[in-house]
Amino acid sequence: MRIVHVSDCFAPRTGGIETQVGDLARHQVRAGHEVHVLTATLGEGGERGGVVDIEEGVHVHRLGARLPFDLPVNPVAGPGLLRSALGDVRPDAVHVHAGVVSPFAFDGVRVATAARYPTAITWHCMLDGTLGIGRPLVRRTAWRHLPAALSAVSGEAAQRVRALFDAPVDVVPNGIDVAAWAPEPGATGAGGDPAAPLHLVATMRLAPRKRAVPLVDVVAAAARRLPPGALRVTLIGDGPARDAVRARVASAGLQDVVDLRGRLARADVRAAYGDADVFLAPARLESFGIAALEARTAGLAVLAHAGTGVGEFVTDGLDGFLVADDAEMAEAVVLLAEDRALLARMRERAATVPPPFGWEHVLAAADAQYARASRLVRADGAAATRPR
Repeated sequence: MRIVHVSDCFAPRTGGIETQVGDLARHQVRAGHEVHVLTATLGEGGERGGVVDIEEGVHVHRLGARLPFDLPVNPVAGPGLLRSALGDVRPDAVHVHAGVVSPFAFDGVRVATAARYPTAITWHCMLDGTLGIGRPLVRRTAWRHLPAALSAVSGEAAQRVRALFDAPVDVVPNGIDVAAWAPEPGATGAGGDPAAPLHLVATMRLAPRKRAVPLVDVVAAAARRLPPGALRVTLIGDGPARDAVRARVASAGLQDVVDLRGRLARADVRAAYGDADVFLAPARLESFGIAALEARTAGLAVLAHAGTGVGEFVTDGLDGFLVADDAEMAEAVVLLAEDRALLARMRERAATVPPPFGWEHVLAAADAQYARASRLVRADGAAATRPR
């Protein structure tokens, strides 16, 4: 099968969509497919305007333009380049990856559906705050009867897409190499020593949406209720909120508690999880939570907000807590610091019950969307040819 992925963002940018699209494309190549990625993200050397690289068997078409801040868009030539690339490849399926604002991806939807290529669209975001504007827009445009298979990365995210389009929306989850993230035998973190500090870890882009600064406030609230030295925190990641996070750590007097590690390679992240107990996921608009899934697979208890995609793989009270607000998250940290038996039970379940998000599961879900997209195109064509 010839599969084309369309995404505004792709490597060398780093982030959830970029990582997942790249990993999915590589696993599809290994499964025997011919895979192309059409992206508005420039290459490492500024490659753009239609340059094609082959990276680990994936044909990466750089269709972006040189713009300030290397924004992943091409408002002038993008649709034409997309049309030309799709015409050259002639895909069996087009898989568009969308966020809240994805101009290049949405151009891809318009071009692919107009050319009658089977098209699947997966949303990697929560659409909270967009329904008031989005629902009337969908109903007054061609998006109302779009012959495309709609999906999202979690059930929570799919609910929002369903409300926007009033149409069937499936789930194509993110995936990980479950075996690679599984804990080493005997790894217990601090949970094996009640006298040791509870080791908290968080991995995120340090940006307002991920709520890195409020995370520091959660830790500070928990630390005030515990003896000195009861907590230590490893915060992995980088981004525009880095200085604000550092300032909040200093103002809260947590310099000896919070270790800001910056961005780490995957192997180093796995190593950090091997010495940790609890993963904190403070984002309220988390459509899936790939870092939380990796931590859960590594045997950590996960604390996250209820109503997010983390609920796809964390069961409240069994392998973590799904909390209502930051105050409840701080309360959960205190509880696990004081009740090491509860922590041990949660970690044991996380380590021994692997989540069903290996790549074989994700590939099957994607294939189902491509088949569904093909049926929709055939049905739309049949409807267009019926006498009226």
